Amino acid sequence: MTDPHDWWRGCVIYQVYPRSFQDTTGDGSGDLVGITERLPYIASLGVDAVWLSPFFKSPMADMGYDVSDYCDVDPMFGTLDDFDRLIAEAHRLGLKIIIDQVLSHTSDQHPWFIESRADRDNPKADWYVWAAPKPDGGPPNNWLSNFGGSAWEWDSVRKQYYLHNFLISQPDLNFHNPEVQAALLETVRFWLDRGVDGFRLDTVNHYIHDRWLRDNPPSAEALAGTIDTTNPYGYQLHLFNKTQPENLVFLQRFRRLLNEYEGRAAVGEVGDEWRSLQTVAAYTSGGDKLQMCYTFDMLGPDFSAGYVHKCVSAFEAMVIDGWYCWAFSNHDVMRHVTRWTRPGEDPKAVARFAIGLMACLRGSVCLYQGEELGLQEAELAFEDLRDPYGIRFWPGFKGRDGCRTPMVWEANAPNAGFSTGKPWLPVLPAQSRQSVNVQQTDPDSVLNHYRAVLAARKQHPALVTGSIDLFEVEDEILAFIRQTGDEKLLCLFNFSDQPVNWIVPSGLSTGEPIAFPGAAGSAELGKVALPPLGIFLSRLS
Repeated sequence: MTDPHDWWRGCVIYQVYPRSFQDTTGDGSGDLVGITERLPYIASLGVDAVWLSPFFKSPMADMGYDVSDYCDVDPMFGTLDDFDRLIAEAHRLGLKIIIDQVLSHTSDQHPWFIESRADRDNPKADWYVWAAPKPDGGPPNNWLSNFGGSAWEWDSVRKQYYLHNFLISQPDLNFHNPEVQAALLETVRFWLDRGVDGFRLDTVNHYIHDRWLRDNPPSAEALAGTIDTTNPYGYQLHLFNKTQPENLVFLQRFRRLLNEYEGRAAVGEVGDEWRSLQTVAAYTSGGDKLQMCYTFDMLGPDFSAGYVHKCVSAFEAMVIDGWYCWAFSNHDVMRHVTRWTRPGEDPKAVARFAIGLMACLRGSVCLYQGEELGLQEAELAFEDLRDPYGIRFWPGFKGRDGCRTPMVWEANAPNAGFSTGKPWLPVLPAQSRQSVNVQQTDPDSVLNHYRAVLAARKQHPALVTGSIDLFEVEDEILAFIRQTGDEKLLCLFNFSDQPVNWIVPSGLSTGEPIAFPGAAGSAELGKVALPPLGIFLSRLS
């Protein structure tokens, strides 16, 4: 029997973007009371945990990822009492609560930064990353911001530059200062004491920078002249501004704090272009750092049997004793149904295929609100954008607002039941037609397919915590075996838009087919016939 403290291993997490989930005040923005009211719906999906994106006090320059008070709720979302009631209701329903911890940087309106920038001699003068200019007045090195331009901003009071890996209003904390680490861990303890079950660590590999501030070299694509990007960030190989070895020591310190409480866990967001899986291996190995991580490897446009095989096999080779969390969509990327649907293909079929695949891969599962409805990316006008990243790079890059539009609950209600006021982002008619109340009663809906897949996954321990053994890819078929104890399952996925036959390897019998939701293949005469986007599962002896 699995240790209940290891609930995170193989769990299914549902990500809620609070501003877009349910508004109960009519101000057009979602709130904690709204999330609490909708928890029974989330529980009905068959998930194990809810990840809440930031709801802390913030000027909202980056939609809450610019924190001005780590230990309070922004009035936009409610109060600490509202949060306590949310926790209590979630636990009553058997759901864990994971909250977003944004530790790498704060808002420039955080009291720590206000004190730090006042002069060079105050108690928090070294709490952020300050550096002198070069002799010509330029920034101390060539580091770039994820959101465009230099990662350094001149401060006229201190007459120094400060580091910001994201917006200018998001100064980076100096993790080389042990006082900073201690203060941040106390904010983590604050939420542990309130009963949270885990943390999603935003930009976990950005915490520590190279203390010598060495320049990043150009990327291989930039040197070859083959780079094609709307953001100059991709021109550098980010050797020194993130993913530093000292970060492992902090993560061990973080884990020791978690271990003071029973059954708590953390999942890290690893953003790294060329060493993401090595970083996951380092951050989740040894049982003394993070329980699991996710990367952006499956959050991009690539979706083929060969690509998924490469990602899984690389992870299995590198992450020996660690754990991975699969995510196909989240609040930072275009929704996967839009990314992966080919011309002429049915988006609903892609949605069903994707959740079937994710449910069978080895690791935990992270779903993003609305993907269980098969929602596609919303096309927004420039004047409707709220994302500073999208506004900065429009029209070459349209930003992240298209995946952050409000949840759709009732097709014929104003704003699809999200709010009685004007929503902070538009509710589009195409999404309203996919509302929860429309899909609830349709046995063939994407929503009910998600529920069926997650229920079926729980019936097979091999799919939750078992090992995985991959076959070589042939004809766009991803094939692997999941196994734990006495259960051994063959899993086949046809990524092609054409019917394909999978020839059963010599010495292997396909065994008894499993009635898995969406399974449509048939086995006979040493082969398995799979329709386009077909799935086949069978029990092996």
